[in-house]
Amino acid sequence: MADNMVLITGATSGIGAALVDEYLAKSDKVIACGRSQQKMAALDTRVYQQCLFDITDSDAVAQVASEVATLDILILNAGDCRYIDDVIKFDHQAFSAIIATNLTALGTLLAAFLPKVKRGGQVVFVSSSATILPFPRSEAYGASKAGADYLANSLRLDLLEHDIGVTLVHPGFVSTPLTDKNTFDMPFMITSQEAAKRIVKGVNQRKAYLHFPKRLTWLLKFFSILPAGLWQKLIIRNNP
Repeated sequence: MADNMVLITGATSGIGAALVDEYLAKSDKVIACGRSQQKMAALDTRVYQQCLFDITDSDAVAQVASEVATLDILILNAGDCRYIDDVIKFDHQAFSAIIATNLTALGTLLAAFLPKVKRGGQVVFVSSSATILPFPRSEAYGASKAGADYLANSLRLDLLEHDIGVTLVHPGFVSTPLTDKNTFDMPFMITSQEAAKRIVKGVNQRKAYLHFPKRLTWLLKFFSILPAGLWQKLIIRNNP
């Protein structure tokens, strides 16, 4: 249905920017949120409202929320990825920064925007298929996304009485500025546009869980039930 009010965090690049395009194509009203003024200026002029803030800044989030009307769909998409390259010299600052951006900030965003979501509305968490199976160097990123998964699944139960749905999204490898930095093999890569189309379709169907591309996510799910020694060798071999 058109004319939904859709708020998207991380809307200036990657999956977020593609989601903006998809919802605008459906004639929905899009509130695009990001922290880069330069990238925000490059967004489609049909965007209903632009909100410039850092999701880790609780005061800025609260200020923006005070200026936002009722929402039909809240898409929590913004995130970051940093790897722990030397596990013995564990980088606690990198770990804390990723947890703050990918997990703690979700609490801040929910506190500010969840009261804006109307009955019959929907909250969407863009997490990662990295939570299906552990990957090397992903202690920070994986832990943050695993926390996001639990948050989404628990929130779904408590929002039943409010008639607000929750969709948890597990994308595989998607071509974005974040994955452009990766130096390891990323099988079954899809474009941000393809990812956005699948998310919009799944959200429209009010699905509780989305995972794609299925060739990758089902493979990861299969690996997860194999003996640990076997899948560990496979994962490490492909992620030097």
